[in-house]
Amino acid sequence: MRDLLDGIFPDQPAADPTEAARRALRPQLRQRFYQAVTLTEGEGGFVLLLDGRPVRTPARRELVVPQRAWGEALAAEWEAQRDVIDPARMPLTRLANSIIDGVVDSAAAVAADVERYIGTDLVLYRAAGPDGLVARETAAWDPVLSWARAALGARLIQGQGAVFVAQSAEALAAARAAVPRDDIWRLGAIHAITTLTGSALIALALAAGALSVEQAWAAAHVDEDWNMDFWGRDALAMERRAARLAEMQAAAMLLKAR
Repeated sequence: MRDLLDGIFPDQPAADPTEAARRALRPQLRQRFYQAVTLTEGEGGFVLLLDGRPVRTPARRELVVPQRAWGEALAAEWEAQRDVIDPARMPLTRLANSIIDGVVDSAAAVAADVERYIGTDLVLYRAAGPDGLVARETAAWDPVLSWARAALGARLIQGQGAVFVAQSAEALAAARAAVPRDDIWRLGAIHAITTLTGSALIALALAAGALSVEQAWAAAHVDEDWNMDFWGRDALAMERRAARLAEMQAAAMLLKAR
């Protein structure tokens, strides 16, 4: 099984778990080599089996997840691979790999990376114009800041343009306290959403149930959508965006399962 899995996913995980997931997209696809996909409960959680053998991550660790629902989703993803195994269609597996290989041993660094986003978070920096864009940002981002104030006690100040706005130490500490450090799966999912959206606050609001996946995704793409409405849509860019959305949906599913 170890040899059979070589070449499907990258050999070495990146420090950024989301980047590790993206590296898994390879042009040459391996033929499906297994018949049966099953899930069994073992030490540490639920183990994915291909023809009775445990699947291993790129770092050669067993692909074990803590929740049955997550394991069943992984099994469905592997079962859905027909003639070839396409990592681009396996966002759940890529995320699980990145958490097991990239977060387990580096939880503090991953949490710190999420925290760094807060001081310069996407939702804090607003456009000066045109009015239509300003209105869209206000509608999508003000609820996130209101949630941060009410739920986290973080009174963050918004700015305009690219001029840096210094946040108070109290506000930053309150927001950073919401970043989980004792649950690698939740932390890994929040980190993935943070890097996909450019906003730790959007990720934390989604994790808390204050935003739906659709709302979080729309909030993260207000500026991009505005530009596309003006300049038009590029097919390749939309394909890449769909791949990022699949990654975010996978992370959101993990959060829901937790």
